[in-house]
Amino acid sequence: MRILVVGAGAVGGYFGGRLLEANQDVTFLVRPRRAAQLASEGLIVRSRFGDVTISQPPTVLAENLHAAFDLVLLSCKAYDLEGAIESFAPAVGAETAILPLLNGMKHLDILDQRFGAARVLGGQCVIGIMLKPDGQIVHLNDAHTLSFGERDGSSSARVKTIAAVFAGARFEARLSEMILQEMWEKWVFIATGAGINCLMRATIGDIVAAGGADLVAKLLDECAAIAAGAGFPPRASSIERALATFTAAGSPLTASMFRDIEQGGRIEADHVIGDLLRRDAQEAGSSLLLRVVYAHLKAYEARRAREGTGRGKAA
Repeated sequence: MRILVVGAGAVGGYFGGRLLEANQDVTFLVRPRRAAQLASEGLIVRSRFGDVTISQPPTVLAENLHAAFDLVLLSCKAYDLEGAIESFAPAVGAETAILPLLNGMKHLDILDQRFGAARVLGGQCVIGIMLKPDGQIVHLNDAHTLSFGERDGSSSARVKTIAAVFAGARFEARLSEMILQEMWEKWVFIATGAGINCLMRATIGDIVAAGGADLVAKLLDECAAIAAGAGFPPRASSIERALATFTAAGSPLTASMFRDIEQGGRIEADHVIGDLLRRDAQEAGSSLLLRVVYAHLKAYEARRAREGTGRGKAA
């Protein structure tokens, strides 16, 4: 199976690197700067599950992409999605499967419109990962799970083939018959965690120490209610896990969106929070805290745009 990994950043670099480590046919679609870095330094992953160093991993620039691949693994930030689509479009043939690992659901609508729903799988991953300025990929926690599947829950030949390819790599891969449910549950989790971190500008432990555990629970309820209204009520185990995570005393946990704000970077406000609100079928005012979170994030974006996009601006 010929696999095109769009980008060699934190998520794509980790899972793509693990697949290369397992001798799978992987090519990274990258920009010129990252291509040069990979050519000179190699792909380097630091992880408690074993480091990976691959000298001169296969890469391709968008202008040199002309042949179709069997699988496109897509893990870009939501605000880079449109550009990513234009770059990998030549790799999408009649039999190509696209496996996106973005948070939320909006990207499915965008990919469906461009390539047709039949080509787009559901997918999500759970991993704490970062790309350092020197190009090294650092695994931050003990989770490296990727689940995927047909969005109608069927067990097709193509997802079975993908499962067999992923099975040989050093990460936890799981073929799911309810991938949309899992994606919604992750969305609720991400929106709650990112929302409360960004709104309070604090770690989970600091929020709990300030007496804010009830606010976390309220925000989780609002996000879960929207999911339920869309036909995907989070399972009890998912809610219990989220509550335990977001009310843990002393927890240093912060969402990547919060860290992006602290560094004055771009954020996925519209994709993670705004789109969730757009799907809210409840009566007006029922998602008040989530609306405050969204307004806070949009205010950050407005200030960032006014003051400039350099590191530290509007942090």
